[in-house]
Amino acid sequence: MPRRPRLDPAIFHLPVERMREGYYSDKYFVRAREVLLKDRHRPCVTMQVFGKAHAFLGGIDEAIAILKLCGERWEELQVYALYDGDEITPWETVLLIEGPYDAFANLETLYLGVLARRTRVGTNTRRVVEAAKPKQVMFFPARHDHWLVQTGDGYAAHIAGAIGVSTDAQASWWGSEGIGTVPHALIAAYGGDTVLAAQKFAQWMPESVGLITLVDFENDCVGTSLKVARALSSRLFGVRLDTSETMVDKSVIPRWDLQAHRREPAARVERAPRPRQGGIPAREDRRLRRLHGGEDPALRRAGRPVDMYGVGSSLFGGRFDFTADVVRVEGKPCGKVGRSYRPNPRLERVE
Repeated sequence: MPRRPRLDPAIFHLPVERMREGYYSDKYFVRAREVLLKDRHRPCVTMQVFGKAHAFLGGIDEAIAILKLCGERWEELQVYALYDGDEITPWETVLLIEGPYDAFANLETLYLGVLARRTRVGTNTRRVVEAAKPKQVMFFPARHDHWLVQTGDGYAAHIAGAIGVSTDAQASWWGSEGIGTVPHALIAAYGGDTVLAAQKFAQWMPESVGLITLVDFENDCVGTSLKVARALSSRLFGVRLDTSETMVDKSVIPRWDLQAHRREPAARVERAPRPRQGGIPAREDRRLRRLHGGEDPALRRAGRPVDMYGVGSSLFGGRFDFTADVVRVEGKPCGKVGRSYRPNPRLERVE
């Protein structure tokens, strides 16, 4: 029995005909297939796919969908694969395809591309999730890349442990929806009044929508957080500290009478964990936490008294490329020097 269900190929909404005709494929693969078809040469090959970095695999169900829907005859192929989210080592075989080469030669660009993209996003997200534990991580990089990548990236982040994503598209493959904050633009639309914007959000959005507001509009995160907490009380789910990296927040200078504010309503604190020269240093996060009533020992040890992190474009960094090689022809070793068949007992047959 398979370890767990795979995603239905239909969920990916692939442009099947364009993919099948080679529109998105490197031209040399398309022409190689044309040669084989015109020569009526149909060797049965073993194609081995691997990465070169330690990573957490993503895009495997999407790659399988490409093979199933865009190949000429799925029934001619035997496919073995790992699962999305699996931890992989350099040179480990993650996908094995056996069958007539012309049946899938034009798809190599496509399945390698989705593996590279989703593995990069999933691995980066997993590393942030592990570093942030026990704090939670929200996946917020949608504005930093093309909208077409949102659905698969969101799923990769979900598999990697992110608790939320910012768009409905990112959440669609597991049936959820996007989450987010009261943005700067809405605050500006209400004259720069963060409290009023948050109140209007609370008035018109259902109770089921967690109200998290940005609190850096006036460059006074502690002061604004206290005003919002007083005004919204328990309706406030959290505040987000998002001061520009070119500025230093007013609250860094200790002007607050902590004793006078110890009984303010508590609010979760959410911010992006990116390096800053200016912006919000750790001591401000701690000051805000004290003002909001309670900093537990674990938070003090961590040095960042926050409840969750929202992470953006940093999740797109790094290289997690994959390579595909023919390593056997008609069951006999046949590959370029340095590439040979590498069996992997973790692979499972794809039906």
